[in-house]
Amino acid sequence: MAVRVGGDTFEAEVLKAEGVVLADFYSDSCVPCKRLSPVLAEVEEEYSDDIKVAKININFDMELAGKYDVQSVPTLVFFRNGEEISRLNGSIKKGEIVSAIENLK
Repeated sequence: MAVRVGGDTFEAEVLKAEGVVLADFYSDSCVPCKRLSPVLAEVEEEYSDDIKVAKININFDMELAGKYDVQSVPTLVFFRNGEEISRLNGSIKKGEIVSAIENLK
């Protein structure tokens, strides 16, 4: 299950996590974000051995969104060992997420 991450937990949950972390920068008022949420839950379940999903609400964590240059939502940022390794923006389809994960293995 995706973990809600904020400025106080981002380092521990994302940057210091083992393996690949998919950070979902979203907004509650964003329709594409709402559509993406169940897709991310499916992907997380299917790839539970490969990724961890962390959700960052940009309305509450604007500083994190700014730090990681999130210009629009949804934005998915993949991290490994504290470093950004890939990014997807906008209206993202499940196949794009799966492809990104497969390329990161």
